[in-house]
Amino acid sequence: MKVIVDADACPVKNIIEKVSRFYDLEVIMVSNYHHQIESDYAKVIVVDGSSQAADMAIANHTRPGDIVVTQDYGLAAMILAKQAHAIHPLGNIYSQENIDGLLMQRYVNQKARQANKRTVGPRKRTSLDDKYFEQQFVKLILDQK
Repeated sequence: MKVIVDADACPVKNIIEKVSRFYDLEVIMVSNYHHQIESDYAKVIVVDGSSQAADMAIANHTRPGDIVVTQDYGLAAMILAKQAHAIHPLGNIYSQENIDGLLMQRYVNQKARQANKRTVGPRKRTSLDDKYFEQQFVKLILDQK
């Protein structure tokens, strides 16, 4: 099992590295060249700036049983189809039971934005969000061991 991170806008990279180091897990952080991601623990893969380059690199590196950290519901759906696990940086674990609803909500929000309707953006991240992510991330790791 390895951990693959959609690293461009990931707010929990430090938590991922800390926990992965403790459990001796390989970490791959994927970023496009517009972001400067550095790590003394993770392998960093830099891709071009095209819209789906990072998602394709993540999907290509994912094997059954791996854990992917992403905010992207479409990528999470691909990861679940590969018999791997996906978790949102807020700690929500993606599953076959919730992914269709999340994808539908994404579609509805996209249509609303195209019609110039207001949609609610994400709230400000808190330290409780970090703690919850860490708990859920550890739980996902231990469920696989």
